[in-house]
Amino acid sequence: MPKTKKQGIIFGLIMSYAMAYGMEVYNTAIKDGFTLRLGGFSTMTNHVFLQALLEALYMGVFVFIISNLWGNRFGANFAQKVVDPQKDNPYFCRLMRQAGTVAIMCPSMSMVASILFNVILAHQAIYNLPAIWVGTVLKNFPMAFFWNMFAAAPFTHWFFNKIYSH
Repeated sequence: MPKTKKQGIIFGLIMSYAMAYGMEVYNTAIKDGFTLRLGGFSTMTNHVFLQALLEALYMGVFVFIISNLWGNRFGANFAQKVVDPQKDNPYFCRLMRQAGTVAIMCPSMSMVASILFNVILAHQAIYNLPAIWVGTVLKNFPMAFFWNMFAAAPFTHWFFNKIYSH
């Protein structure tokens, strides 16, 4: 885990981009209709990964900013309410912090995505934003939760430890 401000920034950037890329792969595959085809996600092509990478380049910036403004703080507050670091398993404590962070970050990033991709780029009426946002949260939350728990966070911890292990 990060021990200095610089390490915290590096850790945050790795996590932000790991989350952004995974979510962009998921949303690009849905947008391109792979979920509607026989075989679903199993029919994805390499185009999905390239397109997702391009979108993740700027979405990662939004993730990093929002997580630093309020996502990480609220995630930590949630964890403090449900676990006791003195008694509970450290891994369980970390999972609860991740769960709390996803519970804040998914609706926050879904609002950013709804405004950017639906209102600004797709020219949908702003009065539909609440419905678009709710639909986006419903679509993204399960993926954000499981992607964070089983891919992005383990990858981030592994990669961070590779960089900072002596």
